[in-house]
Amino acid sequence: MGGSAQNTLLACSELSDKYEIVLVHGLSAESNMTDSEMRAVQKGVGHAEKRGVKFIDVPSLVRRISPLKDFRALLSLVWVLLKEKPLIVHTHSSKAGILGRLAAKLAGVSIIIHTPHGHVFYGHFGPLSSKFFLWIEKWFAYISDRIIALTEGEKKDYINLRVGRPEQMSTIHSGVDVACYMSNQINLMEKKRSLGLLSNAYIVGFVGWLLPIKGPMVLLRAMLEVWKKHPETILVLVGKGELDVELRTEVLQLDVNSKVKFLGWRDDVDEIMQLIDILVLPSLNEGMGRVLVEAMAAGKPVVASRVGGIPDLVKDEKTGLLVPPGDARALANAILRLVKNPLEAKDMGAAGRLYCHRFGLEAMVEKLDDLYHEIIPAPQKIVKLKSEAPVLGAKACRNLASVSYAKKQSRNKPTPPHPSTGAKKPHTNS
Repeated sequence: MGGSAQNTLLACSELSDKYEIVLVHGLSAESNMTDSEMRAVQKGVGHAEKRGVKFIDVPSLVRRISPLKDFRALLSLVWVLLKEKPLIVHTHSSKAGILGRLAAKLAGVSIIIHTPHGHVFYGHFGPLSSKFFLWIEKWFAYISDRIIALTEGEKKDYINLRVGRPEQMSTIHSGVDVACYMSNQINLMEKKRSLGLLSNAYIVGFVGWLLPIKGPMVLLRAMLEVWKKHPETILVLVGKGELDVELRTEVLQLDVNSKVKFLGWRDDVDEIMQLIDILVLPSLNEGMGRVLVEAMAAGKPVVASRVGGIPDLVKDEKTGLLVPPGDARALANAILRLVKNPLEAKDMGAAGRLYCHRFGLEAMVEKLDDLYHEIIPAPQKIVKLKSEAPVLGAKACRNLASVSYAKKQSRNKPTPPHPSTGAKKPHTNS
């Protein structure tokens, strides 16, 4: 369950107080989730269900390109939308964004919004594939009422590449529950011991997918330079992905097994973040980088690539250090600088703790709500879902498309005007 999935599930859950929300999603089978991952996902899904989010799974909606399954998924999505008759369809991520928007157009949905959660125009594929996906996104921008970028950097990329018109673009950061990282108090020595780490270990941490686009191999090469001067430093890798075996093999060949700790996927990142001295995100392309906000909320200095939306989050020389993507030497120098200057690192962590609030969950939900109200035509008849069927059991995956419904106004209380537009907000049913 990556950042786009977390963001979508949180947004649906928080907005369910104001809208009828249906979350349409694929299955998790191709994600190879462990039992602990599945339990964590089901916990999040269960919380959203209790708040009123309805889940509909579409088994043919898979992450990889599969013409037959993609066609089946398109038909399934059209059927769902014709049945549910939503006012807004809000799609998330590339694959679900293409099929979801096309289905919404075929089903005659009034408002279509898309959040790509970062783009694939460079760094992910070769030149020809990148151009192909760029062309597709340009075409689908024509059937989108709004495209939501996570950062100003991502928004500029879309405008410069002429994917949509500037007036179509909005910037809404992926909301992070910063409170659980700011207020988390654990026994650091006991936690280190439980993870097999020495109590006095200086920890450089990476949290994310072990994929080429995230740059973990660049970080490993950078750490070779760090270890020459500070051999006691430990590299902790939290996450899983296709580079897992390759990274472990490289660590063995370099004979640095005692200096690298693979923790795999974890559901206690908020606790592990308290142990990390420097959080490093050496991505080659990044829409936003939620883990950077989590690290700042925990008061940790960060070192990251100057790419995509990262400069929106990390203020160079203030909350962390930015380096060119793919530059192992520059990455090593930045890490060494913070290792050698603990007071500077502490000041950057404190500054990040103050700065992280603008990327919090509440800010994201408020901006999404404002956007929905801005784009909903007035007067618009507010209707409740026709279907009163029980909520379906849900299996989560990274390809998500959310469908938003305005809730029926209460018969008992007048609906207050929206503070920014004066338009009436749908009342929250109890």
